[in-house]
Amino acid sequence: MTERFSLEGKVIVVTGAAGILGTSFCNELLAGGAKVAAIDHNSDALARLQEQAGESASLATFRADIRERAQVAEVRRQVEEKYGPVDGLLNNAATKSPNFFEPFETFPIEDWDHVMSVNLTGSVVCAQEFGSDMARRGKGSIVNVLSIYGIAAPDQRIYEGSEYLGRAINTPAVYSASKAGLWGLTSYLSSYWGAQGVRVNALTPGGIFSGQNDTFVQRYSARVPMGRMGERSELCGALVYLLSDAASYVTGQNIVVDGGLTVW
Repeated sequence: MTERFSLEGKVIVVTGAAGILGTSFCNELLAGGAKVAAIDHNSDALARLQEQAGESASLATFRADIRERAQVAEVRRQVEEKYGPVDGLLNNAATKSPNFFEPFETFPIEDWDHVMSVNLTGSVVCAQEFGSDMARRGKGSIVNVLSIYGIAAPDQRIYEGSEYLGRAINTPAVYSASKAGLWGLTSYLSSYWGAQGVRVNALTPGGIFSGQNDTFVQRYSARVPMGRMGERSELCGALVYLLSDAASYVTGQNIVVDGGLTVW
């Protein structure tokens, strides 16, 4: 049974690898024996990720804009040269914009286009580049990281007085729309590449604690059957499952890790 969940020797590409969730995901995959290709736009954060993992780890870092096909293609070439063909792709990258918390009525279309281009279009580009090769080889796994706010609407009542690292927050429509679009892409590709042996699934985190103030934590937790926010490490079990051979007959699915929030 343990062998079926093993990632030993698997080559896995992670986008948004140096962010809050990406760092935890990379560390978990490395601990499971995977060879990880970490893509991020932030060179300094990638350097910290490499330093944390240690030079001996099977980790290669790449600064790239996932919206640019040529850059992603070059990353694929280098990954294959270093580690061999890619077995798994984790589309985890997401972004904010300069006016990310602006009300919907005045939310700039330029910001909308920017967030969509990373959260959704970037995942399309990576799926084209890495997933197409998986389909040609007849095997592979793609996991798209969604959000509960891609499958359910945010409760606007929890945001009054809520802050993240000292800044007032909300969940903008563009975030929900981009993650809902990513779920649509997941469903589509699971059907499109199913016969070629490529599994495409989604991992949907609920609220993960990462610096929100007490007001937010208390209000959010009150809406969760388990009575608390999640921790980054609590997403990793589902991720390993979806990327491993234990999920060999699982595709087109969305594993929601939210403490039960979406049952209400």
